[in-house]
Amino acid sequence: MTLVDDRIEMADTDDKTPLDDMFEVFERTPAFEGYRIEVVEGVVYMVPRRSVHWEIILEIIRALDRTFDGDVKVFSDVRIDFPGEENAFCPDVAKLCDDAKPDDAGRWRHQDVEFVAEVVSRGTGKNDYGPKKTAYALAGVPVYLIADPYQRKCHVYTEPGDGDYAKEVTVAFGAALDLKVTPLGFVLRTDRFPTD
Repeated sequence: MTLVDDRIEMADTDDKTPLDDMFEVFERTPAFEGYRIEVVEGVVYMVPRRSVHWEIILEIIRALDRTFDGDVKVFSDVRIDFPGEENAFCPDVAKLCDDAKPDDAGRWRHQDVEFVAEVVSRGTGKNDYGPKKTAYALAGVPVYLIADPYQRKCHVYTEPGDGDYAKEVTVAFGAALDLKVTPLGFVLRTDRFPTD
């Protein structure tokens, strides 16, 4: 079988969703390279990655890696479909449970997500505080962190239920963020988070 035959066979499957079709176009179009692309409530958002954004993501990933001695399923900018109509998010950081496995389409399931961190971008910050927060709560994500370089604050949401989080803790960049009382069980230092 050739590559073309494989693609035709894949295109003929009935399992594809409109989101799959959209992402297939994104992946094949060179003009989209270098952009973070996700779909929030059916609206496509394309945002170029800024260095401040990436440095914060990297600090969070390093902290997770240290905490779990390098034995952690953690991703950045990987598509995960979340509850709600047409929600295909690419979280800045997503930690999955140890036994998480991709589904038959090769995608990770939102049911396996234990932690999400989003770093606010100027153009899409409203999504992080609004529809994404709702979708993460509906999905039962136990810990949702928003790192906001414009406010110079971190917001941590825990105890998801009924489309919202019952608890919120806010700390300024530079302070230690105590996540010991969450399923993550560690302290996240924010003193190395750059600001805009």
